[in-house]
Amino acid sequence: MKNTALTKTHEALGAKMVPFAGYLMPVSYEGVNVEHETVRKAVGVFDVSHMGEFLVEGPNALALIQKVTSNDASKLTVGKAQYSYFPNESGGIVDDLIVYRVKEEVYLLVVNASNIQKDWDHISRYNESIGAKLRNISENYSLLAIQGPKAVESMQSLTSVDLSAIKFYNFVVSDFAGIEHVIISATGYTGSGGFEIYCKNEEAKQIWDSVLEAGAAYGIKPIGLAARDTLRLEMGYCLYGNDINDETSPLEAGLGWITKFSKDFVNSDALAKEKERPLKRKLIAFELQERGIPRQDYEIVDGIGNKIGYVTSGTMSPSLNKGIGLGYVESTFSDPGSEIHIQIR
Repeated sequence: MKNTALTKTHEALGAKMVPFAGYLMPVSYEGVNVEHETVRKAVGVFDVSHMGEFLVEGPNALALIQKVTSNDASKLTVGKAQYSYFPNESGGIVDDLIVYRVKEEVYLLVVNASNIQKDWDHISRYNESIGAKLRNISENYSLLAIQGPKAVESMQSLTSVDLSAIKFYNFVVSDFAGIEHVIISATGYTGSGGFEIYCKNEEAKQIWDSVLEAGAAYGIKPIGLAARDTLRLEMGYCLYGNDINDETSPLEAGLGWITKFSKDFVNSDALAKEKERPLKRKLIAFELQERGIPRQDYEIVDGIGNKIGYVTSGTMSPSLNKGIGLGYVESTFSDPGSEIHIQIR
């Protein structure tokens, strides 16, 4: 198992540590419900340094990104970020990611931890004919997510930048917690607002300690990966490996909004043809009306027991106090308000 720059810090805080995507990561500190509520109502800080970071640089950088990603990166100006995905050649998804335009010819790609090597190999293969400068800086950088409705006011004392002026999916490179040249990005995976902070590994401890100190008066707590999952699921955010993967169609997964056919990209012709046909199934979000917790791979059936799909992610929602989940169902059952049934145990 690899460690993040903060592994010993988490252990000292009493975190429950588990293997995740090749790293030893904190899954919880006090418990998922307490941590979940902290992010929804106040502010929490996550160590998500297991995520991968690639730099794409030079005059051919945009050409490579346009080829391998689904969204239109030409729309990005410096200081803006964009959600996107890597299509594969067979109609599925290599990974989902965020693209940052850091300078005119410098882009940062942030990818999922479990897919770092796969993504690197995929991009490198296409870069052979394009010739952008590629660097995998995943091992050298840390990522902290400061999330919650009190994130702006609790962190303002740590930077000279007006945090309230950074719009969603925008970022600045500025000072933070006494460190120069930190990326402060108004992004996150919780739906509660906040920031993601990219820094060098050797800077992570200073920033982590400063964040907890500055946020103390606002009720800040360290948050583990278990609450990260319940938070993203309440928002209906996809998790790679559960809701999307190498076999799932991005159009069936509801990612048509980041699939731009105004450009040529990997498998774009096939996806354009798929778009013209009625989709056989769709990814839907659901909530249970009865007691029970839906889990991955549970069958979804109609009113008389015929299988119509399967659960991809499920949990007990701490905010709603009921079972919620995501899953694929036949398109005729995908309209909001449709009644479906989950086979539990």
